[in-house]
Formats: sequence, structure tokens, C-alpha cells
Amino acid sequence: MAIPDYQSLMLPVLKVAALGETRVPVAADKIADQLGLTEEEREELLPSGKQRILHNRIHWAKFYMSKAGLIRSPKRGVFVATDAGNALLDTNPVAIDVELLKSYPAFETFYSNDGSDPAVSDPEKTVLKPAAEATPEEQIDAAHATINEALKADLLARILEQTPTFFEALIVDLLLAMGYGGSHENAALRLGKSGDGGIDGIVDEDRLGLDRIYVQAKRYAVDSPIGRPAIQGFVGSLVGFGASKGVFVTTSTFSQHAKDYAAGLQQRIILIDGRRLAELMIEFGVGVRVSRMVQVKRLDDAYFEDQG
Repeated sequence: MAIPDYQSLMLPVLKVAALGETRVPVAADKIADQLGLTEEEREELLPSGKQRILHNRIHWAKFYMSKAGLIRSPKRGVFVATDAGNALLDTNPVAIDVELLKSYPAFETFYSNDGSDPAVSDPEKTVLKPAAEATPEEQIDAAHATINEALKADLLARILEQTPTFFEALIVDLLLAMGYGGSHENAALRLGKSGDGGIDGIVDEDRLGLDRIYVQAKRYAVDSPIGRPAIQGFVGSLVGFGASKGVFVTTSTFSQHAKDYAAGLQQRIILIDGRRLAELMIEFGVGVRVSRMVQVKRLDDAYFEDQG
């Protein structure tokens, strides 16, 4: 039989996840046995030749169900059904697909991307757009945006598994990749050495050290937003150092009160939440690598006109 599409795999994936913590390769073997897939079908690769089709579709089925809160990842590479996922299975659904997932508010926000969720930005508005309603170029853009959406989630999950020291080093690498901090040694020394007076680091704004940026880094879970008091404490520390520029980085989010307070300050305070942090890491190539490149070519009219 043909390998089912990712929506058809949602129910089998959730059933496997309900049995306990598992990984994609393990789930793939169990589902392949259930479906009676041949060895050739199990080993069939994507056109890129870098991943099995079955594994890829299970990954996306898992990702979309995680957006609905049916699946969670307690640690790297591992996933398991949540209480909501088990509750859904108790209803004996015939199938699970995008339409069913849309009945969950969290997924509906992700899917519709109507702007009501501040954690979702405009570039993803084409995500999940039906092929019948999109041009081939729009489908490529939508697929790219969806892949990046999953990558952002993976980056934040991986960061939360690391130590505070790793997080500090990550901020150093990112600031350097963005053109700040002078040498890596100087940036790392200043960021890792401080931690007094409410400041986690000091980084040169330019290679000559003509001005400095003060850094606060908080590695919080995504459901623990940073409130106004934390920003006030950071600003107080800046005043104590006679500084006018600061960057507050978190893996979590900022409350609206915190954002409004920072926007009205005399000091220049930049707030980087988890989503923005992941976006910057992708943009500047920190913690990510290029998996594949696709060239889209168009007809060169000038070539044919010149030949005439």
C-alpha cells in the first residue's frame, strides 16, 4: 500500500504516543507494522534523499498535533500523548485531521494566524494554505514558513534542555553573528563574568568598544512570561551603571505591561522573546545549518529575444 499522508497518520501516531514516551523511528516501525508496509515503502526517501518519507510524515503529524496540545515532548527527540490527547482517543475518533484539530483553540490560532496571537507574525500567514487556493510559488513559501515554524519550536525546546551557561554562550554567539561584541573572547568574558547588579552581561556595541550594551538573559519556560517588575529591575541596574542601552532576552514571552513599560522608557531597551530569539538564530545561522537548497528557475525571455 502507499504510505499514508501526514493527516492520515495523525490517529496512528497519537495511539502510539498514548502507550508511553516514544521516538519517531520507534513509532514508524510500529505504524509500518500496523499498516503492513513493505521494506521498500519503509525505506522510501524524500526527493532530497536525506530522510525517509514515513519518518517525515510522522514528524509533521506529531508537530501539528502538538500545536493542538494533544502531544508534548518531555525531552529531546521524545514525545508522548497529553491528557487532551488521551481524552480524544477515549472518544474513539475514526480519524484525526486538520479540521478536527481546528476545534482546539491553540491550533486554530496557529492555523488561521489571524493576528490575535502576538507570538505569531505576518510571514506565516500563508502557512497551511490549501494547494487549490495557492500558486506554486505560494505553496513553496508556505512550506518554507511551516518548516521554519517547526524549527523555531525545536530551537526553543532544545535551549530549555541546556544549562544557563550554555544559554549565555548562545547569546554571545548570536550577538557576535549580528555584528556586536568585538572578539568572541572579550564578549564571552564580559557576558559570563558579570551577573551582579541585575546585569547578566556587557557586550561592546562595536569592535572598538565605543559603546556598550548591557544584557539580561532569562531562560524561562514558554508559559512563564516576563512581567513589568523584571524590566523595572533591569532598568534600575542600567541606571546604576550609567548605561542607556540594554537587551533583555528570554526564551519565554513578555507581558503587555512589560512591553508598554519598555516602550515608554528614556533608555533604549530591546525585548527579545523566545520567538524572536529563534528567528534571529535562524536568520544569523546560530544553532542551525542548511539542510537543502531549492532553486526556482524562470524562463529567460531576454535569451530568446537576443537569439532573434
